[in-house]
This record gives sequence, C-alpha cells and structure tokens, in this order.
Amino acid sequence: MLKGQTIHRTGDKPTGFYGIADGRVRIFQPGKDGNALLLALLTPGTWFGEISLFDGLPRTHDAVAETRTALVLIPTASFHSLLEEHPALYPHFTRLLCTRVRSAFQFIDSTATLSLSQQLVRRLLMLTSGYGQQSPQAGAMEVTISQESLGQMINSSRQTVNQLLQALQRQGLLRVHYGKIVIPDWERLSHWLSASPSHGYGNSN
Repeated sequence: MLKGQTIHRTGDKPTGFYGIADGRVRIFQPGKDGNALLLALLTPGTWFGEISLFDGLPRTHDAVAETRTALVLIPTASFHSLLEEHPALYPHFTRLLCTRVRSAFQFIDSTATLSLSQQLVRRLLMLTSGYGQQSPQAGAMEVTISQESLGQMINSSRQTVNQLLQALQRQGLLRVHYGKIVIPDWERLSHWLSASPSHGYGNSN
C-alpha cells in the first residue's frame, strides 16, 4: 500500500484480518472538529482487525498506511473457515482480544488518572511492545515517531511533548533524537512508570 492509503474507515464493513509485513499503520479516531485522536502506530509483526470479524459490527476507527506498507490479508470468509477447521486457534485469538481490552483500559486509565509525563511514557512502552503483541527486546530500543504524533496520542501539543521528553532525558530514562526516541533500558522506564504516583484526574505535568 502507498503512504497515506486508507485500509479501512470508521463504519466500514469488515473485509478481513490484517497483518503488517512491512511499514507502519496509523490507527486513529477522527474528530468532529477535523482533529484526529491517534490511538496506535502498528509496526511489522502486528495483527489487527479481528474484533469486527468476531462481532460482525462495523469498524470502530480509521486505519491508514503511514508509510509504504505491505499487508497480509486473511479475508473474512477464509478467517472463519480457518477457525472452523482449526478450533485450536481460538485460545490465541482470545489472548489477542484480551490484549486489546487491556490496552483500552490502560488508555482510559492514562487519560483519567496519570500526569502527561506518565501518559507519554505509557505510550512509548506500548509502542515498543506492539501494544502487547510483542515482547520487549533486550538492550536499547528505538521508537521512530514524531513529537507531533506523540502529542496526538496524549491530546497535547508538540511543544509540551518536547518539554516532557527533555525532562525524561535529563533523568536518563530516554534519549531524544530527530524523529525518534531511544529507550536505553525498557525495564527501567517501565519501573519508573509503575513507581510514579498517579496525580488524580487531570493532566498535570
């Protein structure tokens, strides 16, 4: 798929189950005011689109190729035939659906109870783990993402995101480069998030 090409839009009927072989996919919720809430940036090895295949309801968000992207598509009929022929696959999809539910609750929790710094860190951790579909790698990890996109994820401005990143960099938790964030130690950053007290409702820094 070409950069910027739409995979599906909110309200579309499900056509299949997608896997990303190469490139990156933006998952977002379009807003009535023209602004979009960026929910996820999916990378190679990530699968998506299964929810509508199980409940038969329309797509709940937009999916667009952020870069030139190669997708694997299992059409809806083939998907259901595969499960009928191989029911042992159901537990794998159960775990995948549970991962989606956990991510949704984490998103709600971040918006309601975490500071902007905590929301930002949680998003970075989710990006490096494929939103729960991949295990974090040992050693330094890179997240290729613009500060503007990070701002869209936490409903904040690029300038504020830059200030938050600089503060985290001064603590040695990450390194800021043009167009990417380097996480030297995933476990340390994860521990920082779990050890940081929540700040109640609101978006304090």
